[in-house]
Amino acid sequence: MSLVPITSEDLKAPEVSWFSALCSDDYQFLGVPQNDLKSSWEHCSSILLEAEKQGFRNILCPSSYQVGQDTLSFVAGCAPLTKTINMLAAVRCGEMQPIMLARTLATLDHMLKGRLTVNIISSDFPGEKADSAYRYKRSREVVAILKQAWTQDVINFEGQIYNFKDVPTAPAKPYQHNGGPLLYFGGYSPPALELCGEHCDVYLMWPEPKAQIAERMKAVNAAAQKFDRTLDYGFRAHVIVRDTEQEAREYAEYIVSKLDDEYGKVIRERAHDSSSLGVAHQARARELADKFGYVERHLWTGIGRARSGCGAAIIGSTDQVMSEIESYMKLGIRSFIFSGYPHVDECRHFGSRVLKDLKTSSLPHIYGRVPAETPDTPLANGNRI
Repeated sequence: MSLVPITSEDLKAPEVSWFSALCSDDYQFLGVPQNDLKSSWEHCSSILLEAEKQGFRNILCPSSYQVGQDTLSFVAGCAPLTKTINMLAAVRCGEMQPIMLARTLATLDHMLKGRLTVNIISSDFPGEKADSAYRYKRSREVVAILKQAWTQDVINFEGQIYNFKDVPTAPAKPYQHNGGPLLYFGGYSPPALELCGEHCDVYLMWPEPKAQIAERMKAVNAAAQKFDRTLDYGFRAHVIVRDTEQEAREYAEYIVSKLDDEYGKVIRERAHDSSSLGVAHQARARELADKFGYVERHLWTGIGRARSGCGAAIIGSTDQVMSEIESYMKLGIRSFIFSGYPHVDECRHFGSRVLKDLKTSSLPHIYGRVPAETPDTPLANGNRI
């Protein structure tokens, strides 16, 4: 029995995902930029292809303006290069008119033949500093419109930000049915939890001590219960796995051995989410850590010295990392998004040591979203409109 009610209570095979570093987030030594690891099309697509080769079931494609490349363009480019891996595309709500966003995502879903998942984000736009409550209100309206576009024949929406009347949804029908692409979401403020509780499928958490993870899950479940819903829960963390715990700890020290903390601060603060409540929780975990950066025996916070957002890594031997995954699953975690530095090398380490012996699943299939046959949509087997 999981800590709180979850949608996939009986699921024994988690969704295990990797990360494509679209936002200039790949290093051999943290804080030391290398041109061969920059967020080019060539490099980031090579991460995705390696993740598919290793058997990961999904891959997070993040979004940022300051560095990197456009997420949806990247996903579109990778669609014909891949066959099995899902893609978790980060979408900053409000950047695109919602109905056009619904059509864009439906197009991508058809290109991927049902392998699209969507990470809803609500951070500021470039040049914008908006109130948190407003940003989450905007995202909540966008998501409500997406769901109408994917489940109804007509969009009729009256909100504080968007208003649409009698808009036909045929051009925005996705490949997936029963609700369209799954919506993943992470956020810590009360408006964020309300949005997720009402509309989203998977609540994503950054690494903290397990006691804090448990409290976070209880708060999110309380928000979902207001709408008579349950959610699944996801855990986004870095990982360093080696044959022994000592080797893993030594590699952790190796990747921060050239880090200048002042430059690390610059890296953290240039991100759009640098002042968010979630980032503050990551900073708090670093404050609670021991002198070596460990807030728990296998949870190392050193990565957060040079990274905004997810700032800790699960570290250990193969058996220890497997045990950590099992302990999170007992809490109710059903989706894991891992990464490591450099991303291609660590993808192989995790794949060869852990993933080959770990039974996994694809949540869109578990949720019954992917049709067995090509659907009758205008972009597939449906009539021309």
